[in-house]
Amino acid sequence: MAKKMHDTPMLDQLESGPWPSFVTGLKRLAKDNDMMVDLLGQLEASYRNKKGYWKGGTVGVFGYGGGVIPRFTELKDENEKPVYPDAAEFHTLRIMPPAGMHYDTKTLRWMCDVWEKYGSGLIALHGQSGDIMFQGVTTENVQPAFDEINEAGFDMGGAGPALRTSMSCVGAARCELSCFDEARALRTVINANIDDMHRPALPYKFKFKFSGCGNDCVNSIQRSDMATIGTWRDNMQVNEELVQAWVAKNGKGELVNQVINMCPTKALSLKKIGAESKADGVVAVKVDAEDCMEIDNHNCVRCMHCLNVIPGGLLPGKDKGVTILVGGKRTLKIGDLMGTVVVPFMKLESDEDFEKLNELGRNIIDFFAENALEHERTGEMIDRIGLVNFLEGVGLEIDPNMVAQPRTNPYVRTDGWEEEAAKWEERKSA
Repeated sequence: MAKKMHDTPMLDQLESGPWPSFVTGLKRLAKDNDMMVDLLGQLEASYRNKKGYWKGGTVGVFGYGGGVIPRFTELKDENEKPVYPDAAEFHTLRIMPPAGMHYDTKTLRWMCDVWEKYGSGLIALHGQSGDIMFQGVTTENVQPAFDEINEAGFDMGGAGPALRTSMSCVGAARCELSCFDEARALRTVINANIDDMHRPALPYKFKFKFSGCGNDCVNSIQRSDMATIGTWRDNMQVNEELVQAWVAKNGKGELVNQVINMCPTKALSLKKIGAESKADGVVAVKVDAEDCMEIDNHNCVRCMHCLNVIPGGLLPGKDKGVTILVGGKRTLKIGDLMGTVVVPFMKLESDEDFEKLNELGRNIIDFFAENALEHERTGEMIDRIGLVNFLEGVGLEIDPNMVAQPRTNPYVRTDGWEEEAAKWEERKSA
């Protein structure tokens, strides 16, 4: 039986809204765990005083330089004793998940049993880098907990200025939109660079992510230093029967409003049968006895919207590969950055293709290690030294496909503003 719960009026407020609250989960764990009882007490103090009370430190396991996130309480009484002693140490183990996040229920139950045995019972699936986050363990239990997890085949993930745990979408295992073997790409690259994950020696963090298509289900464009995203370079595949079945069920009006009008580059249009274009790359899909949907594949930017709305009716082309982007990250020194295309298209099928991907990743990590400033991400380094210097440094040829011609002008002319302003003032005063 756990110790008596602390009064937590502010946390209780978070359970009063219409949505599920994390507080409810913490209280459920606290019924049998003193660490969670004191965690709730410290969290309530943080809410009340508007101050966080955690500090870092040095905690690890034998043979590894990273992977454990140390957390020690700073909330102490006049005798320098922790106010909430059972949560005075609340470390986190970062553990690498299977590629594509595949688990069976037996494995998930085993994880819960291990963490109830050694830690708080609180597990997050998954952290932003993709880790299994085993949250809440004392320094004494860090090593035995990892030993049991490691014996089952799981390895430590990345933390600190190191290569971080990678992520791949479920992809080819069960998604019809997948354009390459995401799990193999992840394991090829990470296994070859695992030393940079376990022994932090980089200027700052470095992340790989692998998405099977432009849907980018693992958020690689915005959140990874090197993003590998599936694409295709021929015409998208069409299953006319499934398209017609979708139109018969949803109506031609929905086809226009939810598919054709949503195309960002107007690559889709509805035309009378017989009036469609015969240009190269243009495909006509008969939707009923009168009309067809025309697809201008040369104008398609692989946004995936039409493929998502009409599942199975429209599919990626047969000539599949990947696009490589570098430099995505969240706010740090110069704000959010999305990845910049450095390889517009490459095949990823043979052993040689995967080795080429791994070699590119290794070159980028090495260049980053030698040229980035401390606490600087890859995108910020490129912003500082220039994209041309980066491409030269990692051995990539400049390709005109790296920069697509803008389809709309992002600039605003100002050489008529004064006249327009005068007209506006005149109308306002009329």
